[in-house]
Amino acid sequence: MNKEEDEEMWTEDMDGFPATGEFSLQAIAKNFSKQDYIMEPSIFLQLKRYFQAGGEPELVIDQLSQNYTATAQMANLLADWLVVAGMDGIEVQAIVENHLKDMILKIFDPKKADTIFTEEGETPSWLTMLIEHKTWRDLIYRLAEEYPDCLMLNFTIKLISDAGYQSEITSISTAAQQLEVFSRVLKTSITKILSKNPSDEEWHTAIEELAKMVCFGQHTYIYSQILVHVLSQETKGGHNMKRIAQEVQQYALKNGLNVTPMTMALYGNTQIEHPQACEALSSMLSRNCLNPADINVLNRCYSSTTPPPPIDLIRNPQFLDLLVDSLFKAGVKINQEHKSKYIYLLAYASSVSETMSGKKGSNKQKVIHKEELKSTVQAIEQVHSICNLNKGSTELIAEIQALYNCIKFPVVGVGLIRWIEATVTEPSFFKLCTESTPIHLAILDEIANVHPSLHDSILKLLIRLFESKQDELEILVQLELKKMLLDRMINLLTRGCVMPVVKYIKQCCAKGDTDVSLIRYFVTEVLETITQPYSPEFVTLFLPMVENEDITNRMNDEENDPFAEFIVQARANMFNN
Repeated sequence: MNKEEDEEMWTEDMDGFPATGEFSLQAIAKNFSKQDYIMEPSIFLQLKRYFQAGGEPELVIDQLSQNYTATAQMANLLADWLVVAGMDGIEVQAIVENHLKDMILKIFDPKKADTIFTEEGETPSWLTMLIEHKTWRDLIYRLAEEYPDCLMLNFTIKLISDAGYQSEITSISTAAQQLEVFSRVLKTSITKILSKNPSDEEWHTAIEELAKMVCFGQHTYIYSQILVHVLSQETKGGHNMKRIAQEVQQYALKNGLNVTPMTMALYGNTQIEHPQACEALSSMLSRNCLNPADINVLNRCYSSTTPPPPIDLIRNPQFLDLLVDSLFKAGVKINQEHKSKYIYLLAYASSVSETMSGKKGSNKQKVIHKEELKSTVQAIEQVHSICNLNKGSTELIAEIQALYNCIKFPVVGVGLIRWIEATVTEPSFFKLCTESTPIHLAILDEIANVHPSLHDSILKLLIRLFESKQDELEILVQLELKKMLLDRMINLLTRGCVMPVVKYIKQCCAKGDTDVSLIRYFVTEVLETITQPYSPEFVTLFLPMVENEDITNRMNDEENDPFAEFIVQARANMFNN
């Protein structure tokens, strides 16, 4: 029996039979009169019951033969004719499968689907064959989303997971209802994330898929975060698991989920040993807002001579974001009397480290390293005072050396990006700006030079500016502004952020909504900056833009043509690889 015939069974009206007692010949014979009933998987079981009840062979033969219309066979015959007529076999198969999928989605009845198990009493053989094909697995996923209470679909999801296809189920809510399936999917998703580079777009996509699945419900969130928390305590790879837990937590917050109680519960004994610090942090996290009273409590806990709470408590991403915003984001006012406490906590969280002393097996003690705390506090204070005065570009030039000296501290780099973003995204900023390159964006260049881990944040800001509407500016001024922003992206590229930058420009080229002269400018400037050898990934993205004469507008008779030279080198590089 082929797949099309298998699928038709899902939408047939199959009457159930009692498990014991005498069967009604009339009820059984009624089934035999249905169209193409001879193709049903349960036909042999029904024939056996019919004959055991004393049915006549001639009657069943007449009923089955007279009602046999060969619908599935006719579909196969028409498909064969299309292939003979010249259509591609894969295309014909896709047409048949897509039509069948649409029909099933339209008339699928979960109650009738559940009768499959009551009829056959075991897993149908056709269902096992069905899940071997991705087309039908995708159909199961769609149906499972629409009918989460269907037992047949839930069971099929488990079969799919048992067969090793759990990586496909990341966005299926049904998986969250079955612990065994969910655990497999969670493991597969985490493994996928760990195999990717955090700077790659695929990593962010995988994180979002995982977070969406984990945040399906409270039970999935608690289970996943506890599991990841335990793994984060491992010496090898523990920091990666902690990053995953933080990304999931941030996704939950962005979607309006209150996960503060669950987050605090993961701190375990810290809530017993340092209840005041935990209560103060929980209060601010639940309201997503800082307040001087709670800040004062945390400052006292971490600055006293008694052993402070674990540093992980104030390294909560939500809390750190609130601290950075309060100190660097334009327009945010904090109580000057408590400003030093905000700065101290941010500096403590970003510069202090903890280690355990003592030999293995003996009583270990926590050692707190504060060597960089004082200098970090001073750097944050100095940069905060500069940013808080809302100085214009002219006044900033006098402070540029001080800013560059402080940029070496990562937390200052994060704060400056937050401050620059709030400043340059003001609607009138570029209208009032007189410099060809605003000093704020020059500072971004320096941050990119010093902190590779902040490249992603810088690129996001540059993309936001590049795509922003500047309708108040003249067309030529807008083009010059975009060229200046492309220069900033090229600086990122030279500092190691190659693939994300090139991917974005390739997307701009594909969309067709970017002036071709800007793409040409980017390609020309990059070619003047780079040299061999080129990675296959870079060549795959960049070469099509260079070969596109609408972009490069190159003349074949020009000498020292950088476009032609790159094409030759890139193709040779691809051939060697």
